[in-house]
Amino acid sequence: MNKDQINGKLKDIGGKIQEEAGKLVGSEEQQAKGLANQVEGKTQEKLGNLKESIHDATK
Repeated sequence: MNKDQINGKLKDIGGKIQEEAGKLVGSEEQQAKGLANQVEGKTQEKLGNLKESIHDATK
């Protein structure tokens, strides 16, 4: 695993927690921020997967 994969996964998980916390307190703003963090995290994780694939292919 590379740094992008790990950080992306952590951001995705943090976004899920933030979204759920927003639901609990009734904050649509926190829910939206949580969803945005999830998208950003998944994108970063996919970038990390791509980097890993390229690295593996060039070995």
